[in-house]
Amino acid sequence: MRRRIRKVDPLRLTSRLAAAAACAVVLLGAVWALAMPTGAGQPQLVTVALGQSVSDTASLLSDHGLIRSPLVFSLTAYATGKWRRIRAGRYELSRSMSALEILDALCCGQRKAWRWVTIPEGYTLQQIAEELERREIASAQEFARQAQDLAGLSPGFPLAAASPEGYLFPDTYRVDAGASAQAVLAQMLRRFNEVVWKGMFRGNPTYDGRSLSDIITLASLVEGEAKKDDERAIVAGVLMNRLRRGIKLECDATVQYALGDGRKPRLTHEDLLVDSDYNTYLHLGLPPGPICNPGEASIRAAMDPADVPYLYYVARPDGSHVFSRTFADHQAAIARVRRER
Repeated sequence: MRRRIRKVDPLRLTSRLAAAAACAVVLLGAVWALAMPTGAGQPQLVTVALGQSVSDTASLLSDHGLIRSPLVFSLTAYATGKWRRIRAGRYELSRSMSALEILDALCCGQRKAWRWVTIPEGYTLQQIAEELERREIASAQEFARQAQDLAGLSPGFPLAAASPEGYLFPDTYRVDAGASAQAVLAQMLRRFNEVVWKGMFRGNPTYDGRSLSDIITLASLVEGEAKKDDERAIVAGVLMNRLRRGIKLECDATVQYALGDGRKPRLTHEDLLVDSDYNTYLHLGLPPGPICNPGEASIRAAMDPADVPYLYYVARPDGSHVFSRTFADHQAAIARVRRER
C-alpha cells in the first residue's frame, strides 16, 4: 500500500517561517533590551515610591534613559517573580547598568540616597536655605540657624564676619543622604577654600592691597548689578572709582538686600531710604559684608576691575548698562533708558 505524500502549502510554510523569524527577532530584541546598557554617564538618583506599580517604575526608569523597553522590563519582573521584591527608596542607578542589573538593584534594596543640588551665582544665604529645603536636603530654618553658629567649622580661610554670606561658593554639589545642615555648610565653605582662597588668592592675605573680605563684598555687588559677563569688570571699575573718590556707591543691589523681602522689579524712592547699614545710598563705602554669594566671574572682576573713566551706570531693559563719566551724561542716559522702557 502506497503512502500518500502530503503536499506542503507554500503559503502556509512561508507564514510559519515568517512567524518563527518574527518571534526570534522579538526574543533577540528582548534579550538585547535586558542585557545591554543604554549607554554611559553620571549616576542618577531615582526614587521608587511606596506602592508604586511595576509599570510606573518601568516608565520612570525609561524617562531617565536607564532602560530601553518599559514593557520588556515589566514582563521580566512578572515572569521572574521579582516584581514582589522591588523595594521603595532612592537609588543610585547608571546607564552603564543593564536592565537586569537595575531590576536586581531594586529588589536587593541597593539604595544610595544622595542628591545633586545646584546653587546659582548670586543666591543669598536665605535663598540657598530655601533651595535646600525645596530639594528635601535640609530644613531652611536649621540651615540658617547653623549659618549663624559656625563653631566647629574650620573653613581654612579668613572669615571676617560671623555669617558665611558671600563664602558659600555657587556650584553643583553632591550631598549625601542624611547630611546635616552643618555638613552642607562645611561642604560649600570647603569649595570656596579650594576655588577662591587657594586657587585665586593662592592663600595670600591680600590681593593688590585689598583684603579677601573687601574683594568678596565688592564681588557680591558686581554679582547683584551685572547681568552680562562682559560688563562685570566694568561695573567693578565704576564701583572702585566711586570708592576711591569718596562717592556713595548708590548700588541698588544693596538696597534689595537691605529690604530682605525678595528682589523687587523696581525700587521706589522710599526703598532708597530704608534704614540699614547695607543701604549704600545712605552710607559711604562698602556695606558691612557681602550681599550674596558671588560666582567666580564676579570675584575675578572684583579682583581686577577694568580701568575705566566712568562713575555712573544705568541698566537697560535687557540687563546691559549705559556707562557715563559725568552726572549730566548719566541723567541723559537715564532719560534714554526710560524711553526704551
